[in-house]
Amino acid sequence: MIGTTLVLALRSIQRHILRSVLTILGIVIGVGAVVTMVTLGKATTAAVQSQISALGTNILQIRPGQGFGRGGGGPRPPDFKPEDVTAIAQQVAGVTAVAPQAQATATAIYEGANWSTTINGTTNDSFVVQPWPLVLGRQWTRAEEQAGKAVCIIGNTVRTNLFRGGDPVGQRIRIGAISCDVIGVLSTRGQAGFGGDQDDIVAMPIKAVQRRFTGNRDIRLMLVGVDQAFSTATVQDSIKDLLRERRNITGGKDDDFFIFDTKQISDTLTGTTTLLTGIVAAVAGISLVVGGIGIMNIMLVSVTERTREIGIRLAIGAVAREVLLQFLVEAIALSCLGGLIGLAIAQLAIAVISPLIKVEWLFDLRINVIAFAISAVIGVVFGYFPARRAAALNPIDALRHE
Repeated sequence: MIGTTLVLALRSIQRHILRSVLTILGIVIGVGAVVTMVTLGKATTAAVQSQISALGTNILQIRPGQGFGRGGGGPRPPDFKPEDVTAIAQQVAGVTAVAPQAQATATAIYEGANWSTTINGTTNDSFVVQPWPLVLGRQWTRAEEQAGKAVCIIGNTVRTNLFRGGDPVGQRIRIGAISCDVIGVLSTRGQAGFGGDQDDIVAMPIKAVQRRFTGNRDIRLMLVGVDQAFSTATVQDSIKDLLRERRNITGGKDDDFFIFDTKQISDTLTGTTTLLTGIVAAVAGISLVVGGIGIMNIMLVSVTERTREIGIRLAIGAVAREVLLQFLVEAIALSCLGGLIGLAIAQLAIAVISPLIKVEWLFDLRINVIAFAISAVIGVVFGYFPARRAAALNPIDALRHE
């Protein structure tokens, strides 16, 4: 019986092909929009998490001041000193390494090419806190670091603009007023939506940068690696207590430094992306309701048009539940057909949009199955009333219908 009912339903859809297409348009748009937005939202979240992972996990950033902005009009908080780095590394449990940072901006020159870039003075502990493999060359030695020797490791952007992608290891470049031997090339990290081009960098021993560029021993940033076995919150509290003591902050005075957990960036951005994806998907889901109303409207028209046909079927022995089933299957078939077309359009849209927003194409089986199931449920919900109305017709009245 189910097979015969399905055949009758498909024949009815085929007889009014244009009307059927217009009927399912709301379902197509709704399913396509929901699947596209949810899939792209998840891909964007994955891309954000990947970028944050590239910065390293279990890392605390410590800066002078009370936030990333300049703050109020009070005196500028003092920078950190090398002794602060040593104290944190030796006195705080759970710290794997502390990497001080001193930065400057300068123009790097090699033969006829020049490129303005960021000079990042740090120690070899930076490569422990933030694992960043080298594709060519080596890191500087401890002796080179202690002596503040003018050696440098360049990022891929600097390599491309100065050496046109060639091998720069062993070459000498001029950075500002000093000559620097290139000893290594960092692997590519790419763009960070919140931090610009991560590969536009020249890394040097921090003493070299302090002597040749900044002219002081001040440290504006410390990166602290935290052992996975320790809670970052606990380590953060210990560092806070130590720095308050070293910077003579007593009583109820506010800290003149702040500690930022990189995991907070991931949690915040992921939560925001998920929320926006949910809102957009919910708005797109309204199309599904509109599509369901369209199906119900057309099915009511179909019942009116086929009243005599229904009367004949009931008169020759068909029971009410068979008539109800026929119209219900027809509504479900329309809705499912719209769902399948919507899924196909969604995959095409994702394939086109993904490269444009620079995220990886992901196929989420779960959301596709859920969207298709919802389209089927809409067919049942909005098709039941017309089907019930058809099944409730009196055979005699139906046969008299003009």
